[in-house]
Amino acid sequence: MELKDILSTDDKLRIIQELVPGKQITLAHVIASPDPILYTKLGLNPEIDFGRSAIGILTMSPAETAIIAADLATKTSNVDLSFVDRFSGTLIITGMVADVETSLRAIMDYAERTLKFTVCEITKT
Repeated sequence: MELKDILSTDDKLRIIQELVPGKQITLAHVIASPDPILYTKLGLNPEIDFGRSAIGILTMSPAETAIIAADLATKTSNVDLSFVDRFSGTLIITGMVADVETSLRAIMDYAERTLKFTVCEITKT
């Protein structure tokens, strides 16, 4: 089958994405000392000490786990919740680098040990 056979009569390609539910954290990343423009583009608080700040990003499935992760993040260190999406499973936290790292470690440990999730490694740039 060729691409021309897949296209509909109005020449638009239809793509269907599917989410396979699982118990997993697929991304856990710390952006240390982000460029101020990144805060602006993400709609985050631009009045930050960028030299010592960090952004933590997590994606998880099932998506509602983002609520639990947000709760753990705020209880384990001094971070701000910048974005919590219970529909996509995305969590963005901000704070000092050490606080963001502490929160991500706590979330990953809880997810792996208590919830029996498959977790990825925490990465950092």
